[in-house]
Amino acid sequence: MNLKEFAARIGLSQTTVSRAMSGYPEVRPETRRRVLEAAEKLGYRPNISAQRLATGRAGAIGMVFQGGGRFGPHSSEFMGGLSTRLQEDGIDILVSTVETEAEEAAAYRRLAASKRVDAVVVHTPACADARIALLQTLALPFIVHGRSTAERPFAFLDIDNFGAIATAAGYLADLGHRRIALINGDTTSTYAQDRSSGYRTTLEARGLTLDPALVGHGEFTDETGFRLMQAFLALPAPPTAVIAGSMMSALGAMRAIRIAGLAVGADVSLIAHDDVFPYLSPDNLVPSVTTTQSPIRAAGERIGDMVLRLLQGEAPEALQEVWPVDFRIRGSTGPTPA
Repeated sequence: MNLKEFAARIGLSQTTVSRAMSGYPEVRPETRRRVLEAAEKLGYRPNISAQRLATGRAGAIGMVFQGGGRFGPHSSEFMGGLSTRLQEDGIDILVSTVETEAEEAAAYRRLAASKRVDAVVVHTPACADARIALLQTLALPFIVHGRSTAERPFAFLDIDNFGAIATAAGYLADLGHRRIALINGDTTSTYAQDRSSGYRTTLEARGLTLDPALVGHGEFTDETGFRLMQAFLALPAPPTAVIAGSMMSALGAMRAIRIAGLAVGADVSLIAHDDVFPYLSPDNLVPSVTTTQSPIRAAGERIGDMVLRLLQGEAPEALQEVWPVDFRIRGSTGPTPA
């Protein structure tokens, strides 16, 4: 059925129905729910071309990924949450993959010029990220998953990466550990810098020496965790504890500890950051893994909310959130071995 027939069927004007399905803020929430429920029940789908002409919107949000390494399980889980939220408003996600920074900048320019998306989500920001300045110049609405420095305010959602690692390092120090290793991400990224700062600040506050040999960087994969942990354990004075930046790298670290003939939790304590994957639970590992925890899917859903509010006219500086991180103590941590 067309818009006229559907509107008549549910007893509302065509304008109200169109605005309700397009997410206009002036439509009352109960009216919007009524329209969406009726559309689902009756199988009504708006004419996308007509809707775009009427609203001036593309009905899509864009994401650009540089390099295959940035599109892994973390990205997939985040996009699952983002897509779930946007689909409630009939909004699609347009994904582009590129290989270089120049190609990435060109992709954003094309998106802005073609008007194929209403906004973009920027992920894994650097401490000073050129993408933010570019998007502000292009006047293309955007929200950042993470934080960065910029001359003008922008919308973002981040977690307290500093606090997460500071909490983990402090807990291990309280257990008596003096050589605590860190498996971190790419140091050009803000989250990795924040985690490094949390680690360094906590060690200094506890009077512990920061040994550069106990800090490793790389993609959050099982292989990276394995190789870095092997290198830590080969040191003349190996660590008695390690903080892994993700559950993926924690798996590799646990494997390296076991191959060395050591026991996780007894000989080497381990804490991992958990983005809450449905297929990898820290409770089901042996031993269960102590974690700092913040669900990345929930972050995707929240950013979906925030980008819609941005498109409805809310100021970027009103859309800035930093989420606290939970700390869950389990079986992979214990006192330093005698």
